[in-house]
Amino acid sequence: MDSSFITDSLSSFNKKGALKHGLPSVAYTSEDFFETECQTVFSNNWVFVGFAHEFNEPGDAAPITVAGQPILLIKNVNGSINAFHNSCSHRCLKLVDEPSNVGSMLSCPYHSWTYNLDGDLCATPFFGGREHHPEGFNMAEHGLHSVKIAIWHDWIFVNLNNDCEDFDEYAEPLINNFKDIDFKKIHPVATLDFGEIATNWKFLMENFIEPYHVQFVHRTTTNQPLEDHYTIVDGVCVGSAIDLDENDKVEGSLSVSSRYLTLFPNFIIGRYFPDQIGVYLNVPTDSGHTLQKRVIYTTDGKAISDKSVDEIKKLWWDVHKEDHAICERMQLGRLSPVAKNGGLLSPYWEDSVRAFQQMVADAVSK
Repeated sequence: MDSSFITDSLSSFNKKGALKHGLPSVAYTSEDFFETECQTVFSNNWVFVGFAHEFNEPGDAAPITVAGQPILLIKNVNGSINAFHNSCSHRCLKLVDEPSNVGSMLSCPYHSWTYNLDGDLCATPFFGGREHHPEGFNMAEHGLHSVKIAIWHDWIFVNLNNDCEDFDEYAEPLINNFKDIDFKKIHPVATLDFGEIATNWKFLMENFIEPYHVQFVHRTTTNQPLEDHYTIVDGVCVGSAIDLDENDKVEGSLSVSSRYLTLFPNFIIGRYFPDQIGVYLNVPTDSGHTLQKRVIYTTDGKAISDKSVDEIKKLWWDVHKEDHAICERMQLGRLSPVAKNGGLLSPYWEDSVRAFQQMVADAVSK
């Protein structure tokens, strides 16, 4: 793509001044911009792709898409999760097309080239004729191509850039916010699968990052006054937080001290004191659509009743549906010519949004 497209589209965003413009409308509506994000944002950073607890047995495999590329996550016989490019070394067929258990070996449905769960090539039936192996063919050189993977507790990240920094170094600003949690005691208790939302992935990230909207959008589902919030900007970790007293709690609503944190580009984690975490998986499918689901965890190791789980699920379903409706209308608003320059950001409540958008702008401009 012509690099001038990116430079021109970001001209208003890059203007100096006390009040900052947001990203331009094309950052949310243009397939060309989204393709540039795939080549930069999602190819050069640690991207959140899944939940480890969903891989129960050796051979459990899940096809995913990262930066437009087919990737395969698969659990091996030792209980580790591997990541590979989801493409056979023979004719490059997509090996796994839907979540399944492939057993002890992964076999290509086209010509039965077979790999073990660590990606090693184990069989190439009749590839060289009756001898199976043609002269000069080295099985060890034609296994599946691995992808860098990191698992932080229950959360799986991959990085398509072989020269990337280690995940622990990259994510240190986020990890530092959870040093007081015993992650051996966290337990997933519910999953909310929202399916496809008709909005750009960045709107979902930005909506979570800023507290400005809470008292307006969530007036019936939360009791978290705007004036008690503050924003967080710490490198690749941005978000907001609120500190409330225990006597501020209102039954049936979200009214507890909370941390709303993200890890660039697409990881979202909410911490709700004293004993709950929520993690969102956001998977962009194109410039105007994103798949989202949320897993809810308890953090203290205590059992929780089915009734309590149902109440938690209902609360969060209602909260997120409020957010989704707003983000879908944000997407529609970007079709207006007056949205070309990205609107304005609050220097107080949306500096975290600006920091997130700056990371996007820096990535696509390289």
